[in-house]
Amino acid sequence: MSSEIKVNKITSSSGSTLEFGGAGDTVSVGSGATATGFGGGKVLQVVQTYKTDTSSTTSTSFTDVSGFSANITPASTSNKILVLVTIGGMGENAVSQAFFRLDRNGSVVGVGDAVGNRKQISGASIYISNNNSMASTAFNYLDSPSTTSSLTYKIQFSANAGTVFVNRSHTDSDATTTSRGTSSITLMEIAG
Repeated sequence: MSSEIKVNKITSSSGSTLEFGGAGDTVSVGSGATATGFGGGKVLQVVQTYKTDTSSTTSTSFTDVSGFSANITPASTSNKILVLVTIGGMGENAVSQAFFRLDRNGSVVGVGDAVGNRKQISGASIYISNNNSMASTAFNYLDSPSTTSSLTYKIQFSANAGTVFVNRSHTDSDATTTSRGTSSITLMEIAG
């Protein structure tokens, strides 16, 4: 049996500790409600996209990796979004590099400084000379989007030469010496 108490304020009678629930109890905030005054740094929601299929490109300009984006809507403009990314892949041969960068709603974020003609990327590029192998790169970025509108974070990639691949090797031969991999984007809304 449940009961309901309606009040505007609860304070401690002793002026020290106010306790909600006891050991083993679960104290929850109702759906659609917002808990405030508990300080920043709390994880409010988590969203993940897990990519298991493969993608490739020969473009030397950045293009979207197919099926590799995640959406989140912050509850407050003061909240931040922690973006965690892992990517598996490789270039076609010893001179091919796979470059990756993070895009948020059409704006590039979390990349290195612009210097001359150098590509601005997130994390490290993937460079490997074994045609049967894959390498991986991982990076994270704490974004301050200052909005309560829907946000789409996606990964874009480009090649410096040849073809670059995500979640597969160059040869992709049907053998126990060849592998397929996964990549992921995890978004965490952090209370501001």
